[in-house]
Order: sequence, then structure tokens, then C-alpha cells
Amino acid sequence: MVADQGDRTSEADGGPVRHIPVMLPEVLAALHPAPGKVILDGTFGAGGYTSAILDAGADVIGLDRDPTAIAAGQALVAAAGGRLKLVHSRFSELAEHAPEGGLDGVVLDIGVSSMQIDEAERGFSFQKKGPLDMRMSASGVTAADVVNRGKVSDLIRIFGFLGEEKQAGRIARAIEKRRAEQPFETTRDLAGLIETVVPRKAKDKIHPATRVFQALRIFVNDELGELAGALFAAERVLKPGGRLVVVTFHSLEDRIVKAFFQDRGGKAGGSRHLPMVAARAATFAPVGKPMIAASDEEASRNPRARSAKLRAGIRTEAPSLGSDLSIFNLPELASLARLGG
Repeated sequence: MVADQGDRTSEADGGPVRHIPVMLPEVLAALHPAPGKVILDGTFGAGGYTSAILDAGADVIGLDRDPTAIAAGQALVAAAGGRLKLVHSRFSELAEHAPEGGLDGVVLDIGVSSMQIDEAERGFSFQKKGPLDMRMSASGVTAADVVNRGKVSDLIRIFGFLGEEKQAGRIARAIEKRRAEQPFETTRDLAGLIETVVPRKAKDKIHPATRVFQALRIFVNDELGELAGALFAAERVLKPGGRLVVVTFHSLEDRIVKAFFQDRGGKAGGSRHLPMVAARAATFAPVGKPMIAASDEEASRNPRARSAKLRAGIRTEAPSLGSDLSIFNLPELASLARLGG
């Protein structure tokens, strides 16, 4: 997942938008950047959070899986006078880029960037005709590979779980029929087919293809797996007292972050039907409320903030608990490698 510091959308049909850091005051309040601290911004994007963290006096290590974001950030590197290091990397690999002494903070802004949506050649938006790509890192399996090669049963699971699309079966079967005659190549190809299968009604707030495009983007970039990996990595490299701050824009992402902090909270498990599980030492203590949503004022000023949710925790001295993906209850989906060209 790449980020542009808060300019997020869960819809694939948005037009050009400004790069506005979402929930910036809340992020800074939870993160506590200050001189002498080293903060890792795992989703550098356009540098909105990074710039504010540098202004607060902290040093920053910025990561982004999108090479264009790293290239565009070099001016900020030069202006930072040695206090900013930019690295082309997935944020699930953030532990590899942490200093030996650990980090004082990690901030993650999850989702697709408006910069990527605005570029027709990246294939994220069906408002612009472009190749059916959707790769944040510009390498690997494309969305076209998925729709042209994926089994119908796999497409149904991808659209249904990652896009929460109720018509996943009808759309997947229509894709199978159309690709037998002509493969999908552009964003308009796919969006047009979906619109014939699920016609847009006057009361619909979003285009019929929105959820399918969202699902393909999340799948192609393994966004949920990347998020889970980043949370585990942050736990390993944060110093005691270090802070993990995550802003999400989609319910699937927020559920993962919520499950992580609940699991790391040290509370005993079990139910009235099952034996009580002994409490573990908490690896994270809560920061303020369990979840903070963007204010009504910000949402009215920046519609992209309407679904934003912030969760944060302070690292304790307890040892990290390891990477157990079962706490997230993620489904088994098709193998990306198998769908490659």
C-alpha cells in the first residue's frame, strides 16, 4: 500500500483531488514527534505527514512501494538537511529499515493515493481510460491478469470479500463469458461490462464498478496482507514508549488494526462456552479512545476524510508476540503468483 498522506478514497471513480493530509492534528497528537525522536512514515506518498513530523523536530525514515513517490520526494529530502531518509520499500518490510536502537514511532496511512488515481496509465480509476493495471509498485501481477485468468470461483471470493459486492457471482460469470471472446485490456472495458450486468440506478451513490475495482486493487497489491505484516513489524522495532498510529479508510483495514490492538492488549480470552485463556503481557497500551474518526468539519472540508479512522497504541516493554495471521481471520484467496503472466 502506498499513501499520499491522507488523501484516500475507497472509490475507484474519484476525479482529481488535492493532497490533503487526513486527520493531521490527531495523528500528530497520537504520535508525539519531537526533537531527538526517529519516526518511520511507512506510507510516504506526497509527504504530508512526513513534512509535519519534520516540522516538529523529529527525524523521519519514509517508505513507499511506489517508485514515483520516492522520486518526487527527493526535493523534501534535500530540504530536510539530513533528517529525512526515503526508501523504496513495502511497509511490511519496515523492520529492515529501522535503526539498530529501534523507533520512537511508526505512522501508516492505508489505501490508494489520489496521485495514483489521477494517473490514467496506472489503471486505478474507470473515469479515465487506461490499462487495467492497478499495481502500486509498478511490478507483478496486474488487474488484467486477474480478470482474464482467474477462476470464476476465485473472482467471486475476491469481489465478495474484498469489495463486499453483492452481485459478485453475476459479475464474475459475465467476465468469464466476455473474456472467452476478447480479453479485458482497459479500465473502461471492465467498467462497461459491469455496468451492463448491474445497471446504475438513480438512487445509487457510487458507480456499479466501484466495489469490483476496489477489490481488484486490494487483491493485486495484497493490501490486507501488507497491513498485517506492517503491524507485526512495528511491534518488533518500536522502543518501549514508542507509538504506532494507523489511519484507515475502509472497514476491512480497520478491522485488522482493531483486531491487532485488541490481541496485543493483554486481556484474558475465552467465553462462557470455552475455558478462560490466561492473560498475556500487553505489548501495546491504548492511546486515548480506541478509535477516533475524522471530525464533521474535516469531512465537510475534505470528503476523502469521511471514512477515516485512527487507532493508536504505545509500545510496552513486553517482548513481541510474533506474526500470527489467524488473529485477523482473513479468507483464503487465489494465489497471485498463479495468476501472473
